[in-house]
Amino acid sequence: MPQPAQGLPPQLSAYIPDVLESHAAMVAVAVLALPLAALLCGVLAFRPRRRGTPPRSASVIQTQVILGILGAVVMLIVGGSLARAFGIVGVASLIRYRARIDDPKDAVVMLATLSIGLACGVELYGLAVFATLFVLAVLFFIESFEPEQRNTFDLKVTSAEPAALRGDVEAILRRSDVKYELRSAGAKDLVYAVQLPVSVKTDRIANAILLLQPGGDTEVAWEEKKKK
Repeated sequence: MPQPAQGLPPQLSAYIPDVLESHAAMVAVAVLALPLAALLCGVLAFRPRRRGTPPRSASVIQTQVILGILGAVVMLIVGGSLARAFGIVGVASLIRYRARIDDPKDAVVMLATLSIGLACGVELYGLAVFATLFVLAVLFFIESFEPEQRNTFDLKVTSAEPAALRGDVEAILRRSDVKYELRSAGAKDLVYAVQLPVSVKTDRIANAILLLQPGGDTEVAWEEKKKK
């Protein structure tokens, strides 16, 4: 039983040990809750990227993990206080996440990580673990059915004799699983509208085209089409 602090008013000296004990208990809960929230949300945020899904930006991954940790902190702060809950909701309404997200599922994962963090914050550890595994399994299953994402470019091949290169250029595109459409065939160049799988790099195709005429005057130019 903690002894009252000496030299203080009786009411204050009796109150201090209770406050210290309460804070120590909350820290003890946070020592388990926050790392567990970070670990479980990291499992979701760093899940393996399935074939066809767009690359994830580092900022989105970091936000998902931190969001779960903040969820746990929020629930530790709220505890059983309704006033605290309303105060935090008011502050949260001022927050706006303005980063561009290519895959809408990443926004859903953000909500999932927040929920898992909230569960850890109120010591529902079993629910947090099960929810993480279940959401991860659902994401793994549905992402296996996604068509592969493609980037759109205009490909321009300039050469002294572009007609002689056309068959070989199109063969390279087909081998690389590139969807293409010939837009123009002039005396000096070939222009294609192409759609590249996200896993195919433009330099690999460009080098293959340049090797068709080693030491020649062939030029390859890419112009990416921005998504609307």
